[in-house]
Amino acid sequence: MSNALPVADARQVRRYARELARRHPRGLAAALGLHALAAAAGLVAPRLLGDLVEGISRGVGAVTVDRVALAIAGFVVAQSVLVRFAHLASARLGERVLAELREEFVDRVLALPLSTVERAGTGDLLTRTSRDVAALSRTVRFAAPETLIAAVTVLLILGALVLTGPLLVVPCLLAVPLLVAGTRWYLRRAPAGYLRENAAYSDITDGISETVEGARTTEALRQQARRRARTDADIRRSYAAEYYTLTLRTVFFPVAEIGYLLPVVGTLLLGGWFYLEGWASLGQVTAATLYAQQLVDPVDRLLSWLDEFQVGGASLARLLGVAEPAEADGKPAGAAEADGKPAGAAPVTDDGRLAAHDVRYAYRAGHDVLHGVTLVPRPGEKLAMVGPSGAGKSTLGRLLAGVHAPRAGAVTVDGRALSELPLAELRTHVALVSQEHHVFIGTLTDNVAMVRPDAGPAEVRAALAAVDALDWAEALPDGLDTRVGAGGHPLSPAQAQQLALARLVLADPHTLVLDEATSLIDPRAARALERSLAAVLQGRTVIAIAHRLFSAHDADRVAVVEDGRITELGSHDELVAAGGSYAALWRSWHG
Repeated sequence: MSNALPVADARQVRRYARELARRHPRGLAAALGLHALAAAAGLVAPRLLGDLVEGISRGVGAVTVDRVALAIAGFVVAQSVLVRFAHLASARLGERVLAELREEFVDRVLALPLSTVERAGTGDLLTRTSRDVAALSRTVRFAAPETLIAAVTVLLILGALVLTGPLLVVPCLLAVPLLVAGTRWYLRRAPAGYLRENAAYSDITDGISETVEGARTTEALRQQARRRARTDADIRRSYAAEYYTLTLRTVFFPVAEIGYLLPVVGTLLLGGWFYLEGWASLGQVTAATLYAQQLVDPVDRLLSWLDEFQVGGASLARLLGVAEPAEADGKPAGAAEADGKPAGAAPVTDDGRLAAHDVRYAYRAGHDVLHGVTLVPRPGEKLAMVGPSGAGKSTLGRLLAGVHAPRAGAVTVDGRALSELPLAELRTHVALVSQEHHVFIGTLTDNVAMVRPDAGPAEVRAALAAVDALDWAEALPDGLDTRVGAGGHPLSPAQAQQLALARLVLADPHTLVLDEATSLIDPRAARALERSLAAVLQGRTVIAIAHRLFSAHDADRVAVVEDGRITELGSHDELVAAGGSYAALWRSWHG
């Protein structure tokens, strides 16, 4: 997808991984220490067996054999206990790291400008929050600790081999060129392959969600064939991406399997030769062969989890990339420079007002939908924006609410560009009230107080009372502590909208942009919501995007938007008397 969210590069992923390791030095040291002790305990048995073989060849007694057998049993038990605690330490460390990753990802998502999410499509973000988080979870919980265990074990086994007999390390080196060449071949191709696989899955999710959400429109416009073709194309791309990574695995893993066998076979053959030449004892060859056999399991785990690391690394790059738009620009997507001036450069003359100065905006480069619009609402007034569909009313409203940043010109409040304000501060100045609303999983109190986590119960109740929602809220099974949202107590569309309005009362912005917030509610509910809105609107500057002209009749001023420009501005009576576009719209609507 051309508008997909960015992906962090390998350098950023490595830097973040190092940062995670530095945050947990004690947990990491404990896990590594326990795994090292467990691996060391496991190395004693082969050495004792080698010594036992050497002793038997020299005629040691039965008592010595029994002592060696007991010693081997003791070290096996010790290794089992140490492995148990080592895995427990690794699991605890992994869960802490995973919890931090999830929390930081949620913070990044919530900091994204809405315009960035809209341009990228919900499928991309949904895939990152579900499939990528799940893939990374497996990497953190299993791949990371298992890799640490395997790496420590390999190092200790090689050390034991050197102590047993330096010459006996030589057979193990036979596998090194094959494993190194195979691993390098795989690593050059796998990261990009898994990124393509995840991106293709995002396309499928985005396409299917669009088809489901727009099913009625698709049917009405008879676009079923086009939607099926889009889905089929997405599936073909996903199949090709997954086939590519599968091909890499089918080449890499057989090569690795051959590499596992070479040290064992080489140690037996060369070790026998060394013994015949008198360069190594029978006990040394026995111990070295057992060590070479022990190498198979940790090396196999290293290479097997290497594939999981590629999946997890690709997922981590996509999760970290979510923050890139804000870090790259320092402002919402859509902002750009024009005529050598950054968007937002405007004289500080608003004196506390929200104002748009000569703003231009384009959803696609070279195709402006707003053309040099200037609009300065008066503090405390109700300003209605009317015009035909596609004229740019909603786009201008989103610029005034800080959802989008202008391509050129500036939208300012208190003389500061909205695009430069932190999101928390922006919402204390201006907020958008649209036809869309969401009830989050949690209590009713949580849903209202989310805009001000420090708000007390009395403030939440006052906000609900202000929008005529306190009576039905207290009548819920557990009152304001009733769990709502998915799986919780169901709320009607009107109740959900009142909940959204209560949030606005608590946030207390001085300016509201209404994008026909009640137009999708049935008429009886809409009338009730108009009463709830009255409390929210009281004493605030209101910019109402009016898709129906009755909303404009009672406004202090009306701005007529046509072809991305404001063509008329004045009171209802003034515009009707002027006989222009607004008067024609009013006559055609009013009959």
